[in-house]
Formats: sequence, structure tokens, C-alpha cells
Amino acid sequence: MKIKELTNYLESIAPLSYQESYDNSGLIVGNADDEITKALISLDCTESVVDEAIAKGCDIIISHHPIVFKGLKKFNNQNYVERTVIKAIKNNIALYAIHTNLDNVVGGVSSKIADKLDLQAPAILSPKSGLLKKLIVYVPRTDVETVRQALFDAGAGHVGNYDQCSYNSAGYGTFRPLDGAEPAIGQVGSQERVEETRIEVIYPAQLERAIVVALLSSHPYEEVAHHIVTLDNTSHYVGSGIIGNLPIPMSEVDFLAYLKEKLKLNVIRYTQFLGKEISRVAVCGGAGGFLLEHAKRSGADVYVTADYKYHEFFDAEGQLVIADIGHFESEQFTQELLFDIIRKKFANFALLITETDTNPIKYYS
Repeated sequence: MKIKELTNYLESIAPLSYQESYDNSGLIVGNADDEITKALISLDCTESVVDEAIAKGCDIIISHHPIVFKGLKKFNNQNYVERTVIKAIKNNIALYAIHTNLDNVVGGVSSKIADKLDLQAPAILSPKSGLLKKLIVYVPRTDVETVRQALFDAGAGHVGNYDQCSYNSAGYGTFRPLDGAEPAIGQVGSQERVEETRIEVIYPAQLERAIVVALLSSHPYEEVAHHIVTLDNTSHYVGSGIIGNLPIPMSEVDFLAYLKEKLKLNVIRYTQFLGKEISRVAVCGGAGGFLLEHAKRSGADVYVTADYKYHEFFDAEGQLVIADIGHFESEQFTQELLFDIIRKKFANFALLITETDTNPIKYYS
């Protein structure tokens, strides 16, 4: 298949518009129209991973972390980023990253941790807002079905487990075509009164271009009266971290043992025990210090994440236990997650998980 068939599917699950402003998810190296036959999945994209892709005949690497985070001005093998990119280009291997956009969806990176810990009733820890927009348009009664269906076909009106959602109210519109107009209804110079329906539909912000194109191409009027509003609603499906409940409460020491076993950890850094049972657990893959206050407000007994600095551990302030399990360790199951996501759609596509250990941190015991 072509690269864009694979990436379009991945971006239907984790749209690029959901990534953080500092991120660089998407197709980093390659042509979207190129054919691919075998993919290698990894957490990181390094020279060793590219070597593995070459040896195994893979023509695309799908990684969680982008190899390029910021602009490169030179490609002269001066660092591992440049060397990795050059090697991929020389060997015609495409590089694709699905990073914070996969972090920010239900069923993404943090959800995978929650699944491993068997957390019950999982929910987004810090939901995002401003991701939805509402289109309001006025349509002559005779064309309502056509316009509404065109909007649905473009992706409008999908709310949770429901689609083709709209609100419709009857009224009438007035207008007078001026010289130069070519009205679908009425005559130049004469005021018209037309029975119209006001259609309101909600849609994801990233679909706006497709929605507007569908509207203008299906609406009979030469000038289409409509307006678009950005909604402040928070999303139940997009945001950072996951909060959930353990099937059975356990002591703090038992929870750390449980955490170590379930996530296959070498070491856990944690704050002082508070002498109470662990029942409610917040998790965030990768560097999750920015969600600590959300974890506290959500009533978490423990917050499982990574990349905590020494002084940041004090921020627990006796309200919960912080458990830092390591960046790689918190995201290692993302490879398994991506494999399952792709396999579900493309059952016959050759797909491999890397055998290269890309964790730059080693432990001595």
C-alpha cells in the first residue's frame, strides 16, 4: 500500500492537530505516495533501528518519538539525529512519528498503562478544550436533506458513539439580489422571502476545511449565510493522562510490587508513603509532572509517571504518592499498542516490532 493509506488511518485515530505545540509528529522522511511493503515499529528512531529496518527489508519505521524535534540546518553526520535521517534517506526508508497526538487520545499511550494495571472506569485525567466547533447555516427547505447529508458525509455531527447529530429549526430568510448576482431563487432587484431551516452541527476543528467545502458545494445559494463558533467544551476522549480505580484496593508497598510486576520495571522512584490504601490511580506515559495537580484534584492516591526531578518530588506535599517509573519504561508498551492498532486495520500488512533496545538509560545492580 501507499504510505498515506497507513498514515491517514493512524491520523484518524490520533489526529496531528492533537499534538502539543512543541512536537513534530507526522511523516518526517518519505513521500506519502510511495509504496511500502513492511513496517518496523519502535519507541525511538535511532541509527540502530534504521540498521534493523535495512536488515529486515522494512521500508518505513513508525516510532513514538520523532527523530527530529526542531529544524535541522545541516546534514553532515555531526550527531545521531543527522546520521539517522541521512541513513534512512540513503536506504529509502520512510520515518513516521506518532507522539503527543497518541498521548492525547483515549486508547493511547496512557490508556495502555491503565490497561496493564487493569484500572477500572478509566477517564481522561486532563481533558482538552477548544477542539470542537459548531457550524450554523440557513438552507431553503427544499434542500435541507441534501446539505445536511453532505455535512454528515464530511464528518460533521459525530458525537461520541452517535453520528448524524444535528439541530434543526424552521423559519424564513429574506434577501434582495443586486446587479451582478445570479440567484438560485428569486429575481435581481426583488426582495425574496424563503422558507428556510437553520441547521446546527458540531465537528472536530481539524475537519473544518472539508466541512466548509461540503457546505458550499451542496448549498444552492450563491452566497451561503453561515457562521462558525469555537466551543469551550472539554472532550471526554482527548487529553492527557488517565485516572482509574484498582479492582481491589491494596497497601502502598503491595501496589509498588504490583506496579513493578505489571510494567516489568527494574526500579521505581517514589515519595514517602502516607499510610493509606491505594485505590485510585493516575497515570501518564512519559514526562508527566505537568499533570500532578490534576492527579490531586481527581482524588488519586498515587500518580504513576516519569522524568521527575529531585525538587519536584516535594510537590506531592503529602497528598499522594508519586511513582516515577522511568520514561522508556512508561512508554515501552506503545510498540505493542501501535502493532495492535495497525494490525486491526491492515491484517495482511507485514509488521514487526523492533528487537533493538533503544532505552539510553541502563541500571547497575
